[in-house]
Amino acid sequence: MSKVYQETMFLLKKYHITANKKLGQNFLIEDSVVNKTVESANITKKDLVIEIGPGLGTLTSLLLEKAKKVIAIELDERMVTILKERFALSSNLEIIQKDILQIDLKQLLEQEKKESEIQKIKVVANLPYYITTPIIMKLLEDKLPVETITIMIQKEVADRLTALPGEKLAGAITYSVNYYAEARKIIEVPKESFLPVPEVESTVIELKLREKPKVMVQNEKKFFALIKTSFMQRRKTFLNGVSNGGFAEKEQLKQILQELNLPENIRGENLSLEQFAQIANQL
Repeated sequence: MSKVYQETMFLLKKYHITANKKLGQNFLIEDSVVNKTVESANITKKDLVIEIGPGLGTLTSLLLEKAKKVIAIELDERMVTILKERFALSSNLEIIQKDILQIDLKQLLEQEKKESEIQKIKVVANLPYYITTPIIMKLLEDKLPVETITIMIQKEVADRLTALPGEKLAGAITYSVNYYAEARKIIEVPKESFLPVPEVESTVIELKLREKPKVMVQNEKKFFALIKTSFMQRRKTFLNGVSNGGFAEKEQLKQILQELNLPENIRGENLSLEQFAQIANQL
């Protein structure tokens, strides 16, 4: 019987609580997954770690041993109570009870950098699956001074995020992630590693943020909107999908494709990140 499982059962019993389905709570109970997740983040005593959705503190416990400071962001008041009591003697933990999407992370991190000698900032999280994409996009789009994001997410989403643009599994989010970061899989996590057992398998992935975006675009908003419009009608050709979506005139798009030596019947899913950038810049 794993140590984490015993801790989890003890805490659930002590505080008379069960997982909140609305918040997508599933408690991790497998020691090897906890160890591998934290180990892969390469945390040192000079690092600040942002943990999103710490829950009972399963990852938090190990993160506190490794990091200079951990800022745990938790929405559930019951979990905040447990975290405060469980880690009452830990001087390097700060708990913020708030929705991660409502926090100005840039301001928070700038303040932390001023006040303490932090070398690197890393994000580690077992994300609620119903809100995975908005959280990931917030972390990337806010252009935070973060080195890596190590997160556990639904396997299907992980497959999409770690695919390369142009591959079969790629979606609009694949291109967005690839623009900001290098993505790789760390470990596959069977559903039996959680309590209660979810309906889906999970995967831990790492996003290593690029110092500058992979391609240069004149207008990021237009660039991402172009990709999104193209993938909204992915069965259609890029030309029809984008012109039908009202993004640009068909003749203008035809001319751009011609200049880039691309066939008129190409689909958006077959375009590279660089080609999307070239088209967006032309527009």
